[in-house]
Amino acid sequence: MPANDLSPIGVPSIGRRLIAMVYELLLAFAVLFLPFLIFELAVNASHAAVVEHGRQALAFLVLGAYFIHQWSRNGQTLAMQTWRIRVTLPDGGAVPLRLAVVRYLLAWMWVLPALVASWAFGLAHWAALGALGAGIAVWSLTALFDKDGQFLHDRLAGTRLVQLPKRTKKTAATA
Repeated sequence: MPANDLSPIGVPSIGRRLIAMVYELLLAFAVLFLPFLIFELAVNASHAAVVEHGRQALAFLVLGAYFIHQWSRNGQTLAMQTWRIRVTLPDGGAVPLRLAVVRYLLAWMWVLPALVASWAFGLAHWAALGALGAGIAVWSLTALFDKDGQFLHDRLAGTRLVQLPKRTKKTAATA
């Protein structure tokens, strides 16, 4: 197999996808740092309700721009590259911009039910975090009920995650 052949070798395990998501969460802090720094300087670190909603909207838009751009560019974020996971169309084709947007919006279903439940029941701190964890656990189980092992948001968006092979290292003789 050539060193640059990255043909899919199957579907990544649920555990591998969840670990990649944890790494993605860490990278999201880096992606959000500069926009949030500028925002905080602009609003003088205010905690007014409208400013809090502005922070939430900023995070949604900045993360959306990052994920949508990466998925429609080469099908991988940095975390996905590290864990050799790619998002594709069912036929293996590249994800168009429109479907990347749909996938991003549907991916919020990982946390949206827990956020709504936390708000509706007045959950705070550990209880809200527990609801979030339970929501993520339940959503990850959707892959067990899919014939191709895909999460529900990928099924609904018409995309799929594939596992890529390890890259073969170039030796001195082939370089």
